[in-house]
Amino acid sequence: MPNQHKKFQFLPFAVCLLIPLAIGAIGGFLTMESVKTWYTTLNKPSFNPPNGIFGPVWTSLYILMGISSYLVWKKRNIVSGYTWAAAIYFLQLVLNLMWSFLFFYQHQIGAALVEILILLLAIITNAFIFYRIDRVAGWLFLPYILWVCFASYLTYSIFILN
Repeated sequence: MPNQHKKFQFLPFAVCLLIPLAIGAIGGFLTMESVKTWYTTLNKPSFNPPNGIFGPVWTSLYILMGISSYLVWKKRNIVSGYTWAAAIYFLQLVLNLMWSFLFFYQHQIGAALVEILILLLAIITNAFIFYRIDRVAGWLFLPYILWVCFASYLTYSIFILN
C-alpha cells in the first residue's frame, strides 16, 4: 500500500467535490431571494460585477477547493497534520456559508464585513497548511484567496455606500 496515495479514487474524489459544492448550493439557496429583492435596492460601487458572474465563479472555486481537499486527503496516511488540515478546511467552508447567511439572509452588511475578513484569514491559513501537505493543493487556493480579497473590498464598499 505504499503507493496508495498515488492511485486515483473516484468515490473519495466525488465526495471531496460534493462537499464544497453542497456548501455553495446551501449558500445559493440562502441568497436566491435577496439577490432579486434586497440586493437590488443597495447602492453598489461601479466595479460591482453583474449578478450572473457570481454563480460560475463560485462554482469554479468550489471545484478547485474539492480537488485541493482530495489531493490532501490522498496523503492523509503519509503526512502529519492531516486532522488540522481537515479542521481548518471545514472551518473555512462554514465561514464561507456564514458570510452568505449574514449578508444576504440577515442583511447584516457590517457583520458580514467582519466575518469575511475572518474568512479570508482562514482561507489563507488553509492554503498554507494544504501547501505543506501538497503544493498543488495549496496553489489551488490562490484563485479563492484573490476572489475573497475582491469580495472583501466589495463588501466594504457596499457597507460604506449603504
